Amino acid sequence: MGGASSSNTSRKRWSNLMPLLVVLVLVADIAFLTQLDLPKNAALLADKFCQFTSSSSSSSAAAGLDRSSDGDNCEEWLERQDFVEYSRDFQKEPILVKGGDQQFKSCAVGCKFGYNPNKKPDAGFGLSHQPGTASVLRSMESSQYYAVNNIALARRRGYNIVMTTSLSSDVPVGYFSWAEYDIMAPLQPKTEKALAVAFISNCGARNFRLQALEALEEADIKIDSYGSCHRNRDEAVEKVKTLKHYKFSLAFENSNEEDYVTEKYFQSLVAGSVPVVVGAPNIQDFAPSPSSFLHIRELEDANSVAKTMKYLAENPDAYNQSVRWKFEGPSNSFKALIDLAAVHSSCRLCIYLATMIREKEEQSLGFRKRPCKCTRGLETVYHVYVRERGRFTMESIFLRSSNLTLETLESAVLLKFKSLKHHVPIWKPQRPESIRGGDELKIYRVYPVGKTQREALYTFKFKGDAEFRSHIETNLCAKFEVIFV
Repeated sequence: MGGASSSNTSRKRWSNLMPLLVVLVLVADIAFLTQLDLPKNAALLADKFCQFTSSSSSSSAAAGLDRSSDGDNCEEWLERQDFVEYSRDFQKEPILVKGGDQQFKSCAVGCKFGYNPNKKPDAGFGLSHQPGTASVLRSMESSQYYAVNNIALARRRGYNIVMTTSLSSDVPVGYFSWAEYDIMAPLQPKTEKALAVAFISNCGARNFRLQALEALEEADIKIDSYGSCHRNRDEAVEKVKTLKHYKFSLAFENSNEEDYVTEKYFQSLVAGSVPVVVGAPNIQDFAPSPSSFLHIRELEDANSVAKTMKYLAENPDAYNQSVRWKFEGPSNSFKALIDLAAVHSSCRLCIYLATMIREKEEQSLGFRKRPCKCTRGLETVYHVYVRERGRFTMESIFLRSSNLTLETLESAVLLKFKSLKHHVPIWKPQRPESIRGGDELKIYRVYPVGKTQREALYTFKFKGDAEFRSHIETNLCAKFEVIFV
């Protein structure tokens, strides 16, 4: 027994030393061949060592140790090892949402609204659904009038998915879209004597908008008011057509709430009438250019805004700067925002649900065994996934540990989508022709899947290459979404 034990111990020691001995032998071989190209031999050494360590452990992938088969590069090996089949094909078994009566032929996933007695819905509008069916809150009203539209309160009430005008909601439903508003419509002559126009019908708003109107009038700003509040023009008119003939439009919302920006503002942009805003404190996020609007943040601002209105009205060159975006095109941030609505919110709900279903399935043991990376020598290749916002299918890209930077990520994303035959950005058919641009792809943002649109458009950013590297290393098979402009 003692001899057998000693023999086994010796064999284990030799087994443990084998990888080191193999490396030493390979180094000696390459050193001997001094006439050969040294970089080539270094690569040969790394490749042979990878093949050796690959064959020395049959369970390395399951244990988290990376390997690749003979004849494969890391990319080929990862494409094969990370390939998975999900239990549900959303084209054959579409997402079903209880409520409504919509079907989308062009949605990135199969998507149906309505009732099917033979199938449990994935989601339903309202509360009190059966287990396994997500409860959805959908509203375009201000949370100052409907408290449940506050995201935190909606969660506490039991809603799993929130769809409101807030860009921080799960699936935002804004008042904006290229299809609904001809935002790039040409300017018309400003023929009205009054400096500004107003259409305000709710005289009981929960902010200071009526007081702001009165303050502007007291500052000698002539306002034509067609609404029921402070009405001084009796004729019936078509709103947008009328707005086109005024230099300024009072885009006064009924509440001052982040992201609550309604048709009042977007109709002003269509008309080429500079909007004077009472409403969303972050209205600058919705601006086609920094000088395209005036903002009365507090009632005390009314006098200074009135002075600015008079100055712009009396100085054509200065006023033209406010509407210059009509000729030169809006900012990329504005295009990225409006492009969100190129995919209908109901379709985006289905994409959101399908993504949740996939992410839940990926928590299973079989999915967690995916290697997601491959190491050869001193370099590791990471398998990463990316999709365009508004689409569902993920595309593979590969990032190397020797160059794991944000710049490399964007380059890899561009290269991948350029390699896809006939790829057209999802917003292209809806944007006005004057701002569609050519066929060149331009990245606005790349961000991890799961970020809200507020984060994606405005607040999320990796704090340098080190934080990005940490994200890739700790989130294997990381998924990203890209916004093209």
